Amino acid sequence: MNRVVGAPGSTVPPAAGERPRPAGRVVDEERVLDAAHESLLAVGLRRTTLSDVARRAGVSRMTLYRRWPDLRTLVRDVMTREWLRVVAATMPPRDPATTSGRTYLAATVAGTTLGFRGNALFRRIVELDPELLLPYVLDRRGTTQDVILDLITRLVDDGHADGSVRPGDTAVQARMLLMTVQSFVLSADAAGAGVPADRLADELRVLIDTYLAPGRVRETETP
Repeated sequence: MNRVVGAPGSTVPPAAGERPRPAGRVVDEERVLDAAHESLLAVGLRRTTLSDVARRAGVSRMTLYRRWPDLRTLVRDVMTREWLRVVAATMPPRDPATTSGRTYLAATVAGTTLGFRGNALFRRIVELDPELLLPYVLDRRGTTQDVILDLITRLVDDGHADGSVRPGDTAVQARMLLMTVQSFVLSADAAGAGVPADRLADELRVLIDTYLAPGRVRETETP
């Protein structure tokens, strides 16, 4: 659904920490995000400007500034939307009667990694602007990482509930899986060069399945 900011004759309720935006200034956010996405694919971050995005979206540059204070803020929103779409598109259907929680988790994670590696925007950023991803590797988790972590946490809990995932601290297991997946997505081109992506994803699925299998890893006691 398209979000419209500042519909005429109304005051837009602010998000947490934001000041109210004045009425009468219409911004179709989805159209702007689409325009920024197109520009990033076409010319990369270094040659993308708010003026170019505004032209593609059919709005004024000042209109964009009222919603996004700078290009990086806009690009961050584009990436978040795109990564969440990848996660949603790669979630396979599940029949709990025939598929254990562990099997489903391993298949989901492997499929999601393939989705990221095959995504046009992700490939373009890795090729031209990899520094965009560094803060989410070295400094902090982003919105998409939190969503993926929540998803993995729920799936680990499902595996605990049906007995297919070995006993353990869900939070620790989920974070280990997130770090494993993140490394796979970001490093596969370099470390896995020469091996087809689907073969690597199959091995990742086996790795996750084995890591979580009951009886494969003995739980250690914390002093």
